[in-house]
Formats: sequence, structure tokens, C-alpha cells
Amino acid sequence: MIEFHPVTKHIGAEVTGVDLRKPLSPEEVATLRTGWLEHLVLFFRDQHVDDGQHLQFALNFGTLNHPAFKKDADSPIHVLDQTNPKGEGGDEWHSDNTFEPTPPMGSLLRCVQLPGVGGDTCWANTYLAYETLSPSMRRLCDELTAVHDITMSMKKAIAKGYPFDLAEVQAKWPPVERPVVRVHAETGRKALFVNRASTTRLVGLSERENEALLPFLIDHIRSAEYQVRLRWRPGTLAFWDNRPTQHYAVADYTERRRMHRVTINAFPEHADT
Repeated sequence: MIEFHPVTKHIGAEVTGVDLRKPLSPEEVATLRTGWLEHLVLFFRDQHVDDGQHLQFALNFGTLNHPAFKKDADSPIHVLDQTNPKGEGGDEWHSDNTFEPTPPMGSLLRCVQLPGVGGDTCWANTYLAYETLSPSMRRLCDELTAVHDITMSMKKAIAKGYPFDLAEVQAKWPPVERPVVRVHAETGRKALFVNRASTTRLVGLSERENEALLPFLIDHIRSAEYQVRLRWRPGTLAFWDNRPTQHYAVADYTERRRMHRVTINAFPEHADT
């Protein structure tokens, strides 16, 4: 029987009673989706699946998304193989690819190889980040939109030596405007939807107002009570909802860390309207 064991009060649960090497029944998929929507990120321990099993599990919950920076466009598996990750972008709070026309719904990240110590990942509950704002601040945020732009992420990647053509990438993914408060398509709950990796400015506010308000909103999600931290082990798989969470990859290692990720888009019945 599938069971959910909360890791913190507000976010994260370890899942037992399921073997991800085997096909899931419709009832098991429905149970896992309900737990995922409640806990925002699920942790599956001791699941030594291969890439094919990883992909098949992911496709129970959405359609395949190809990440913007993926090197091998033909493979559904995005391999994150790093030894010196500091400054590459994962080590700041973010939701994945909010600069895309339709950001991905979620990701399933599997640990393959770890450094001797370090390499944890943190997630934050952005429902709670919104709900703990004052009523006046919530009303203001409800009315605002923000610009999301790939440029900041690209400049960091180029500075780290990745051979991207900035102008080409900017032409492919021009800036987009999104509500500062996102309404979740399945739960109807509101979440704060700005992040340090992609959000560049609040629309309709002056430069000085942006300098005051945007950093506050971005930093607000860093309160410890909104967060959960995962210490990986080989065979651990994390499945998170990209819509009401942000995550942070702790860049405290200089040995090889290899992770395999499948990113998914929402099924039409679960997509934003």
C-alpha cells in the first residue's frame, strides 16, 4: 500500500509501498498524484530504476518536456554531470524555465552518483510564501505582472565557459510577462511566482519601486519554515511540482555528482487556462 510520510509540516514527503521498476495501475497513479499535489515534492528511496523505467514513471503524470539547455535533444533523459557547480545557476532559488511560453509542470530527478559529501537539494513552498504576506501586500501582488527573461541564466552559463550564442538564444526565447501570483490549475491555490534566475522586473512600477519590491518578493521564499532539504542517496528519486515550488541545488562539492532528470508538461486537462 502506498503511504506518504511527511518530512516537514509544509512541504515534502517520503513515499513507501511502490516499486517504480514496475508499471503502475491507474489507482496507484491517482494516489501518487493526490499525494504530490498535497506535499509538492515526493521522495522515493531505494528505487534503482534505469532510464527507461524512469521515463515511463514520469509519463504517468505528464508529457515530455525538452529543457532549454539540454545538449542531446533526441534523448528524453537530461543528464546533470557536475564537479564544480558553483555559479552555474542551480545554486539560487528558482522554478524551472519560467521564461518559456509554457513552463514545465514538474521534474523527476534521480541520483546516480554522489560526491563524498554534499550535493543536497532544497525545495520551498511558494503557496506559503504568498499566504504569509500581509493582506495589503497580497492585494498588490495579485494585480502585478513580471517579466521573465532567459538572459540572466545565459550570461551565467557563458561566463562558466558554455558555448552558447546569447543573441541566438534570446531570439528563440524572448522575454515573457507572467502574473506575480500564479493560480494553480489543479488546486486553485495561489503561489508567489517570481524567482531570482529569470524574473527581471515588475511591470508598471518605476525603477526605484522595482529595486525595493522585487528583491523582497524573491528573498521572501527563503524563510526556513517554507523549506525541505533532501540528502540524496544513489537510487533516490525526487518528483516535484514546478508550479508552487522553487528549488536550490547546494553547490558545496568539488567531486563528481551525476543526476538524471525527466521534465514534464501538464496534460491538457491539468494545464493553465
